[in-house]
Amino acid sequence: MTLNITCIPGDGIGPEIVAQAKKVLDKVAEVYGHEMKYTDILMGGASIDACGEPLTDEAIATAKAADAVLMGSIGGNTSTSPWYKLPPEKRPEAGLLKIRKALNLFANLRPAVLYPELRGACPLKEEISAKGFDMLIMRELTGGLYFGERKTIEENGMKKAIDTLTYTEAEIRRIAIKGFEIAMKRRKKVTSVDKANVLDSSRLWRAVVNEVAKDYPEVEVEHMLVDNCAMQLVKDPSQFDVILTENMFGDILSDEASMVTGSIGMLSSASLNDSKFGLYEPSHGSAPDIAGMDIANPIATILSAAMMLRYSFDLDKEADAIEKAVDTVLKDGYRTGDIYSEGCEKVGCTKMGELITERIK
Repeated sequence: MTLNITCIPGDGIGPEIVAQAKKVLDKVAEVYGHEMKYTDILMGGASIDACGEPLTDEAIATAKAADAVLMGSIGGNTSTSPWYKLPPEKRPEAGLLKIRKALNLFANLRPAVLYPELRGACPLKEEISAKGFDMLIMRELTGGLYFGERKTIEENGMKKAIDTLTYTEAEIRRIAIKGFEIAMKRRKKVTSVDKANVLDSSRLWRAVVNEVAKDYPEVEVEHMLVDNCAMQLVKDPSQFDVILTENMFGDILSDEASMVTGSIGMLSSASLNDSKFGLYEPSHGSAPDIAGMDIANPIATILSAAMMLRYSFDLDKEADAIEKAVDTVLKDGYRTGDIYSEGCEKVGCTKMGELITERIK
């Protein structure tokens, strides 16, 4: 198979970590008989410096012509970078919002996995972390409170702020279908999270999820109120497989889930549209303070590349090979600085990429 991939190295540590992900993908192509075709585009600060804007129309066209997009990181130091003296629509992060809209990326996937070797970094009690966890939060990305009508008015001599939360049946249905499809590739369990005891939007959400569930009889479905889910994530995260939820709830819950893994440097993510097209990126930022020092952790980006193979190309064996290689490297005791513990061998970004590449089989 030929895989046409648009790469966005981006800013800060982005070019370093994307380079390691490409190295791993090239080894996968060699072992499994595929061909990788990469086309790099500029976005964020790199695009501002070269083109005067965070994302050009030409770059968007290149991304649309690909099968998937692999991204590093966007942005810089908000207090010192000249990029942040520009108007908001000209700053690096505006490019990310623009490409999400242009590619219609409505489904955000955030895995949260606790590797046995990293349980010591988990902030939860040992009897909880000892069970481990492997969950994926499926967040609706383009609707809900963040995209509803908002305004501030004056009423009876007092300011009043209004934010509107709306969801259509179609918006809920398409994210629910994605959630069930992903669950079929995992442990076949969906926990749909809402606030149906209070919100009309949540009652519609729950009704549509139940309708979609009928088409996936192999998948176990449960409904959970968002406040309970927040508690369960720290009480027993091992109970979750796929958490399916709306935009604001997903924003909050995915950040909570990321913290219990012990290091954000391990967290991959994907944003998908209604086909198999997706944008894959690490959940962490550009870390400009360590850019060019060869100490960044490339694992989140490498695991994002594995997600790309699984969800955009249906190459599950190849994705498994990458994930197993990462697991083996950790079992062998190699660590970048952010996940280092006594008794392990500390390595840099390039070396970590090489070690994972060597273990692709």
